[in-house]
Amino acid sequence: MRQLIKFILNKLSQLLSLPFAATCWLESFLSKESEVIFVFWSNLFALVPGLPGAFLRRGYYSLTLNKCSMNCHIGFGTMFTHRSSTVEDNVYLGNYCSIGSAQLGKNSLIGSRTSLLSGSQQHKHNDDTGEWEAFSPDNIRQVTVGANVWIGEGAIIMANIGEGCQIAAGAVVTNDTKSFVVLAGNPARFVKNLAPPVGTENTSTIYTENKKSPLTAESASAKQG
Repeated sequence: MRQLIKFILNKLSQLLSLPFAATCWLESFLSKESEVIFVFWSNLFALVPGLPGAFLRRGYYSLTLNKCSMNCHIGFGTMFTHRSSTVEDNVYLGNYCSIGSAQLGKNSLIGSRTSLLSGSQQHKHNDDTGEWEAFSPDNIRQVTVGANVWIGEGAIIMANIGEGCQIAAGAVVTNDTKSFVVLAGNPARFVKNLAPPVGTENTSTIYTENKKSPLTAESASAKQG
């Protein structure tokens, strides 16, 4: 019975969100790069409180994002800024998260006030004038968060997170990570390995900001010691 009620409420939320989503579809048809209307409604739905807000956000994003599962939670104050994002099953987004262009793997937990940026080079420096260039869609890089990832409150993510990782609260991740590691700090550093599921090979690797070659978890631990 509970699943039936949830199904009905999900469909109702999509129906109520349909007029708003239709304006986003029109915007996308007229201009592939424009997301002004999409972001406007994202701001509005972010501020709807309580259980109605959770259903309406899910309904709205299921109609406007590249993909958004109806089996997810999007907390109060949380908003997406790019339609290209993907939200898989059982994703939990806490309150006041800011999500750029991101792919969120199934069962991932995103703590409150987390920021997932669309890469780390959205503004480029003009060496001739000394000015930072305005935002351009050409500079967007989609960030991938693997399945079964837990990101703590207030973390800032600018790079891909491998499957099964744990990112500490307040961590700043600027480099891609492999699977099943714990990272903490600013900038984020390797803390320890996590046990992968039975039958899964642990290829844990993290990348340092000033090196193109991968740094294994073991060597990172040795350097910290």
